[in-house]
Amino acid sequence: MKNKKSCSTDCNSAADLLNRTCFCKTLKREELLASLQAQSLPVEVLQHFEQLFSHTAVFISPVQWQQLQLLVQTVMRVTALPAYQQAVLSRAPAIAHTVSPVSGVFMGFDFHLNEDGPHIIEINTNAGGAFLNAILLSAQTACCNAAGDFPQLLQPQVEAEFVAMFRREWQLARGDQILRCIALVDENPSAQFLYPEFLLAQGVFERAGIKTLIVDPRELDVVDGKLCYQQQVIDLVYNRLTDFSLTQPGNSVLRYAYENNLIVLTPNPYHHALYADKRNLALLSDETKLNELGVSNEDIKTLLVGIPRTQLISADNAELLWQERKQLFFKPAAGYGSKATYRGDKITKRVWDEILQGDYVAQRQIPPSERGILVDEQEVALKMDVRAYVYNSEIQLLAARLYQGQTTNFRTQGGGFAPVFVAE
Repeated sequence: MKNKKSCSTDCNSAADLLNRTCFCKTLKREELLASLQAQSLPVEVLQHFEQLFSHTAVFISPVQWQQLQLLVQTVMRVTALPAYQQAVLSRAPAIAHTVSPVSGVFMGFDFHLNEDGPHIIEINTNAGGAFLNAILLSAQTACCNAAGDFPQLLQPQVEAEFVAMFRREWQLARGDQILRCIALVDENPSAQFLYPEFLLAQGVFERAGIKTLIVDPRELDVVDGKLCYQQQVIDLVYNRLTDFSLTQPGNSVLRYAYENNLIVLTPNPYHHALYADKRNLALLSDETKLNELGVSNEDIKTLLVGIPRTQLISADNAELLWQERKQLFFKPAAGYGSKATYRGDKITKRVWDEILQGDYVAQRQIPPSERGILVDEQEVALKMDVRAYVYNSEIQLLAARLYQGQTTNFRTQGGGFAPVFVAE
C-alpha cells in the first residue's frame, strides 16, 4: 500500500494529466439546447447560450475533493465563532448587524488549484450559475474512463436539493407556514447576462408548486404590511442584487421590507458581512489574529494553507505593497464578479493611486491551473477556477469556469461553465 503522501501525489497527478491532455468533448450540445428549450426559454435568450457553456469537463482528484470539503467546513466553523462575528460585524453597516435566522442560499467558494491543493480566492454570498450548472449535468458523457462521483449527480436530484434549500430557509424564519411565493430580485433582471438562469430557477420552483416572480426591486411595493408585486404577496426574496447593504434608492422598498421582517431575504446583508466582505480574508489568513479569536491550531493550519495571505491596504503598508505588487492581486472589499480587480504586474501608477483612494485588499497571487481544450480543432490551454456551491456548510455542487485573460469571464472562445468530475 502506498503511503498517504505518494497516494496524494499520484491522485493529483492523474487529475492534472487529464486536465492537460484529455481533449474529449463531453458536452452533448444539442441535447443541452433541447433541455433549455424544454424549459420554455425564449429564443432571444438562447442566442447567447454558447457563451455560457464549455464543451469539456474539468477533473479534480479524490484528495482535492476532500481538501475542498475540509476548507469549506473549516471556514464555516471559524465564521461561527462569536469573536470572529464581533470582529467583522464591528466594521459592517448597521443593516448587517441583525442576526439572520436563515443560512443564506448559494454561497460560492471560488478556488484556484495547484500542487499544494485548493486555495480559496474569494467567497461570495449570491454566487450565480447553480441552476445553469445543474442543467449542464443533464447533457454530459463520461470520457477517458475518468468520471467519478459527480457525473452520477442527476439534474433532477440537484434541483430537488435546491428547492429543499429554499423551503428550509423559509422554515427557519417562518416555521410551519406555507411558502407560496418566491421573488427572484435583481436590477433590470432581463438585461442581466445570467438571465437564462433566472428563468430556469423560476421553472424549477414553479414545478415544485411555488409561485415565482422575476422582479426589479423598483417594481416592489408594500401593501397592508406585505411586500407585493402587482398585488401578488411575496413570501421569500431570492436576492441577486450586488447592492449588498441595500443602500441604493431603487432598493428602498426591499430594504424597508427586510428591516421590518415583512419578508424572508436570502442571502442578506448579514451574510455578506459575515462571509463575503473581502476584508474577512485578511482575518482568515492572519495567524496572529486567528489565535486571538480562539481558533483551534488545526483550523489555523488548514486556513493558512488554503487561503492566500491577504492584507488590508493602508498608508502604513502602501509602499511595501507597491514594491511587491507583481506577486499580488488587488480587490475591492465589496467587489463582485471580478469588477475593479487588478493583477499587480499589470497595474499602472494611475490605477495604484485609485486603489489607495478606495477600500481594497491585497492578496498573494495563486495562479490558476489550466485545462487543455480544442478550439477550432486546435489544442489550447485555458485558465480555470473551481466554484463550490455551499449551503449550511455542505457542498451541493461543483462547477468550473474556463477563461483567458486577467480575470474570469464569459468572453473566451471555448470557455464558460464546465462540470467538475472527481477522477478515479
